[in-house]
Amino acid sequence: MEKVCFLFVSALFFASLFHGKIVKARTNQDGSESWDYVEVRPKAHMFWWLYRSPYRVQNPSKPWPIILWLQGGPGASGAGFGNFGEIGPLNVNLKPRNSTWLRVADLLFVDNPVGTGYSFVEDKSLLVKTDEEAATDLTTLLQEVFNRNVNLQKSPLYIVAESYGGKFAVTLGLSALKAIEEGKLNAKLGGVALGDTWISPEDFVLSWGPLLKDVSRLDKNGLEKANSLAEKIKQQISNGQYVEATDSWAKLEGVISRSSNSVDFYNFLLDSEMDPVSLTTAELLQGIAMKRYKRYLNSIRSTPGGDGDIYSLMNGVIRKKLGVIPNNVSWGDQSDDVFDSMAGDFMRPRINEVDELLAKGVNVTVYNGQLDVICSTKGTEAWVEKLKWEGLPNFSNMDRTPLYCDGDRLTRGFTKSYKNFHFYWILGAGHFVPVDQPCIALNMVGAITDSPAAGSA
Repeated sequence: MEKVCFLFVSALFFASLFHGKIVKARTNQDGSESWDYVEVRPKAHMFWWLYRSPYRVQNPSKPWPIILWLQGGPGASGAGFGNFGEIGPLNVNLKPRNSTWLRVADLLFVDNPVGTGYSFVEDKSLLVKTDEEAATDLTTLLQEVFNRNVNLQKSPLYIVAESYGGKFAVTLGLSALKAIEEGKLNAKLGGVALGDTWISPEDFVLSWGPLLKDVSRLDKNGLEKANSLAEKIKQQISNGQYVEATDSWAKLEGVISRSSNSVDFYNFLLDSEMDPVSLTTAELLQGIAMKRYKRYLNSIRSTPGGDGDIYSLMNGVIRKKLGVIPNNVSWGDQSDDVFDSMAGDFMRPRINEVDELLAKGVNVTVYNGQLDVICSTKGTEAWVEKLKWEGLPNFSNMDRTPLYCDGDRLTRGFTKSYKNFHFYWILGAGHFVPVDQPCIALNMVGAITDSPAAGSA
């Protein structure tokens, strides 16, 4: 195991100033990885892990990009799930991932918000309650990481998010841009990419019934039940009753589960019982969808039949390798607290933030898996149509371009762009696009980041 890739080489220490104190961050022997904590607020500690790509291409006209990956939940670990489950150099069995996004960019994983994964708070009252609070903490982390690393400052920063991470991404995008403009953050924002993201909860819950009826997972009776509850949620959101809307959302998932014989919310071609993601009705009614999210990602294997377990991995060999995790912090144990703390913001839309980014000229990309339910393409298209961005009419009237992979002529998706807005429809993928369609996802992110390695990945 100690010979697997570059992950398990011995660690070196380097000192840096941090909040007026001397602290020790860590890097591996060849400098391809570094990791540490940032105390984003007193007694609130956020973990980060940076990978420098071994596939880096030098191109004077195209700087090598860096991707900040933001996981969803809220409360799921980017350093664990995004890294080992989806796009990092190794899978949960510590085998090389051929489709790692390191082929086109450097990767920065964080356990966000504080209380997620390896990140921790010394007092639960310090957990964030809103997306804006999470964005403020993330901006503080970026200042600590980027302002002390001249090499990072040369790379355009792309914030790429999945699921609930999209709400963090757009609020962070605005917060980071402000910090850059004020000279507080030495970085260049390249763009924001939103993958199957929970930007407008209202549009998603309204989409569930019609979508599942169209693909025969609901009948007329199920559709009527789903639509009735979705309309209630719409009204609660309109009234600013976000906690009540979160409760109703949980009930709606239960109604749909019973009426569809437990459709998988992350892939409508599957039953939830077909994989370890499935929840009991009681769990659905408790509204702990974040647990389903974690269990889904825990089931991901890059090697068929592999016996990797991400919880054992993160609390075992990875914890030992990192050497900075406090003894009283167990990876993954605090995610429920994060989800509960954010219950009042969970159903709040973030369409306006997307509009603000577009108006400021920031590149915004939306990509969606065809088979997703919880953040369905139907719902995504609905909130995109609500944008006030002046370029929307021209974008809407454009034709799409088909996407292919590996030189074949099988249609893998579609895309279209107008000015600084880009949309990708990914066929054959559910909620987790990099897992379901790794080839097209890698090509897509290479194009999004304008990577000098794009086309050769």
